[in-house]
Order: sequence, then structure tokens, then C-alpha cells
Amino acid sequence: MKNRRGFLKSLCKTAAVYSFDQLMQGQPLPVSFINVAREAGLREKTVFGDEKKNRYLVETTGCGVAFYDYDHDGWLDLFFVNGSRFQANFTGGMPSNRLYKNNRDGTFTDVTRKAGLVHHGWGQGVCVGDYDNDGLDDLFVSYWGENKLYKNRGDGSFEDVSRKAGITTGGGRIPRWNTGCAFLDYNRDGLLDLFVANYIDFDLKTVPVPENGTCKYKGLQVACGPPGLPGAKNILFRNNGDGTFSDVSKAAGILNTPGTYGLGVLVADFDNDGWPDIYVANDSTSSALYKNNHDGTFTEIGIPAGVAYSADGKSQAGMGVSAADFDGDGLLDIVKTNFAGDTSSLYRNLGENHFEDQTFQAGLGRNTRFLGWGAAFLDFDNDGWPDILLANGHVYPEVGNSDTEAGYKQRKVLYRNLGNSRFADVSTQAGPGILEQVSARGLAVGDFDNDGDLDVVVNCVNDVPQLLRCDNTTGRNWLQVKLVGTVSNRSAIGARVICVNGERRQIAEVRSGGSYLSQSDLRLHFGLDKASVADIEIRWPNGKEQRLAGVKANQALRVVEPKD
Repeated sequence: MKNRRGFLKSLCKTAAVYSFDQLMQGQPLPVSFINVAREAGLREKTVFGDEKKNRYLVETTGCGVAFYDYDHDGWLDLFFVNGSRFQANFTGGMPSNRLYKNNRDGTFTDVTRKAGLVHHGWGQGVCVGDYDNDGLDDLFVSYWGENKLYKNRGDGSFEDVSRKAGITTGGGRIPRWNTGCAFLDYNRDGLLDLFVANYIDFDLKTVPVPENGTCKYKGLQVACGPPGLPGAKNILFRNNGDGTFSDVSKAAGILNTPGTYGLGVLVADFDNDGWPDIYVANDSTSSALYKNNHDGTFTEIGIPAGVAYSADGKSQAGMGVSAADFDGDGLLDIVKTNFAGDTSSLYRNLGENHFEDQTFQAGLGRNTRFLGWGAAFLDFDNDGWPDILLANGHVYPEVGNSDTEAGYKQRKVLYRNLGNSRFADVSTQAGPGILEQVSARGLAVGDFDNDGDLDVVVNCVNDVPQLLRCDNTTGRNWLQVKLVGTVSNRSAIGARVICVNGERRQIAEVRSGGSYLSQSDLRLHFGLDKASVADIEIRWPNGKEQRLAGVKANQALRVVEPKD
């Protein structure tokens, strides 16, 4: 009888949610995303592969983007990773990464050359962190080839310290294909270490090409891979404290994993033990979850933890990843984007390193025609519940704008958290910025205009970027928290904040990397709904705790770690 009552209760709850979904269709939201990239001065294209047909897999992946306050003035700047093409004559110069300074009036100025960040090549991912603890956030960019580490000088310019620091990893006969990245303090010594995912040991001389007729997608000849190609190994660099890093991948157990073809990297404390774990979205094989053993080593537990495969035990083409406590139980959950013909994945954290695939139960199982890349949990309406935004675009330009799935250029998908462990697809009501079709890759989240709601930036393939300004008319309150480490690393990466207003407890962590090869704002954002004050609990990366009571809403709060 007890089980019967529970079943009926669950059934009624589900029915109520579907009624809400139906009511939402065609109804405008009090929040709208508007693409203001052109007005903001973001008019340079990201170049990546041929625009009509690609011969090699490396031409398809695109690259990331960062919301990055490089000059520490409290306003988010933008850094776009750029790519290249084979056998191309570039008019107007080779494509380069771009750094844009926020002018604080809704516009940006290109300061790439002045900052010393002009660089050409097959750029992939970007992540931010103060690796030398000088109070200035530094910049790491991954490549198919040699990686780049740029030390922030604090005067608007950067110094390339890649070779000196020992993180290039691009040497050898076959260039390494470095992808997602994240700074983290995995051994809690107050120094930021660096994790870099790797995709394929990719050699142009030996990989198959479409004209061989061996690789087809829905009858189209396309670039081959990754199945059958040699997968590369992820890298963990330990910070030596003297400006250099040591490759400790083998000693730390990072190489002991059945998965390969790494793309998106997500660092978070999934088991609430105070130590950062690492999740890697792998393409065409099982994804990996590295549990931190507190002794400088990791154990890969993706399969037993339930985050390696789909709900039916199949490998997926994982791309982007994000984490948040979507159901309010105090545990960080995972969302992951996948290839077309599949759904995105939503893994609910059950505690003690066990997850359950809740994709269909939560309402994310309806969209299978999109090919997902960037992913983010974000509270776009400031109601205190993290929503989900997914950026999409096909991998093969050959599909064009035909009826094959959703075409090469695709719109985004926005899911609103209903506060009952379910989501409603509100994409068609969320403004033209969500519906505009692009071939999206990297996606990052941050409040670039400091108005209290979260904006979005998207790096597109062979197109100008999108800057989606969030216009929020809900009138709900919010709180922004910027943490500064003293004993811990200066960027406070790995710190956890619990925001309490009434019975609602939200958790968030300062995170480097994430999404698809991208970097979101290091400041933490909490929607407070109608609450005018909140209590803040901070667990710094070294494990020490701090509490602040009665913090007023609608402010940017800066908290410096107590040295005692």
C-alpha cells in the first residue's frame, strides 16, 4: 500500500509538470536573451577548418571562449580562442586569438596586440587561474600542438612562459591534441596545478580521409574519427612553486583509465570530502571520473559511479560538461552534451560516489536532433534554482541546412528548473539570442554588464561570436560573490560557497575550465528570488570555514580569506 501511494503521488507530480510545460508553450518569459555582439564590437570571425567540407577531424571541433577579468577592474573582459585552416591563403593576416577589454558601457575594445596575445594555430581550450599567486589571474590556452601559458604582468600585458613552465607538451613526431583544461589545487598545498585533457594522437600522414570512401555520415563522405584512431592520454601537471610544473600523470593515476578521446573537463568536489575530483567527457567511449584520494593520487571510477555511459549502458560522444546542485540536496550533479541522435545526459548525484541518469525523468529526453557542445548550469531568472543552457551545432558542414537532423547551424536549448527535480524546455520563449542558428562550440557564462543577471558568450565556427545579454524583468534579487585567497590559491579555485535564505540552501564552487573548452566568470552568482538578505558559508580550498550572516542582496560581495 505504501508503495502504491508513492507511485500515485509521483504520477500526479509528473502530470502537473507536463501541464506546466503545455502552458509554457507560446507564452513569453520575463527574461529574454538578445545577441548584442555586433553592437558590442565583437566582429572578428573565429576561423576553424573549411567552411564547406573538412578532410580531417581536427577541422571540426572548434574552440572555447572565456569571460575573464584580466585587469581586475570588476568588469568581465572576453578572450576568444581561434583556429586555422589547411592550404588557405588568409587575406588580412592569419587568424589569432582575441582579447577584448570591457569598456563598461556595453562595448569592448580589441587589445590583443597590446596585450601580447597574438598567436596563430589550432587553438582548442582556455582556462584561467593565478598559478604563481601574485594576485593576477593568468591564462592557459590548449592547442593541437604546443600549449601556451601566459603570465599576467598586471599592466595589461602578458608574458609567454610556456616553455619555461614546462607545459607545452607539443613536441615529438606527432603533435599532441590538447583539448579541455582546468586549474585546480589537487593536493591542497595552496598552489594551482593544471589538468589538460587530450583527444587523439593525430598524425596527418596516417589518418584516413573522406576520399578513401571509408567514413560516411547518413550517406555523406565526411572526416573520419574518432573510433579506430589512437586515443591520447590526459595530463596532470603539479605546480612546483617556482614557476614550473612537473608532469605527474602516471604517478597520480591519471593514465589508469579505460576512456580516451577527452574533450570537456569539469573539476568539482562530487563526494563532499573537501578535495577536488575531475570529470572528463570522452567522445565515443566511456567518460571518466577521477576520484581524489587525498594523497596526490586519483582513482578512476566513472563506470561504477554511473557517469561513464548513458542510462542504457551505451557509449556517448561527450562534449561539454557543467555541474550544479539542481535539486537542492547538497550534492553537485552533472550535465553533459552529446552527439546528434542522442540526448544530453543529466546525472543526479546520490552521494558516496554514486550517480543516477535522470535525463528522461527530468525532462531532458525530448531533444535528440541537436548536436551539443557548450553546457552551463545558470540561474537565468534569479529564482534560486539552476537552469540549463546548451549550445549546439553540427560537426559536419556537409549536412548544410538540409533536413538531416537540425542542419549544420542550430539554435540553443534552454531548460528552466521547476524546483521539483524537473525542467521545462523554454527555448522558444527565451528571446532571439537563443533561437538564432549558429554552429556553436565554446560557451561561457558571466554578468558582463554588472546588472545582476547572467549573460552568455558563444564561440562559433567560421562565424562571428554571440554575446547574449540577459534582459531580466522578474524583479528578483541576487548576490554575487568574489573570493580572494590568501592561504589558499589567490584565485580561490576550489572554494565552496553555501548561500542560505530561509529554507533554501544553494551551493556553488569557484571553478576553472568547464563547459566545452571554456571559462566562465570566477565570481559566483546566486539568485535569491524575493529574499533581501542571505547567510553565506565559505569553505576555502584548504578546508577552513568562514561564515557571514545577513548579507544584503543585490550587491557584488568581495571576501578575502582570513589569514588566521
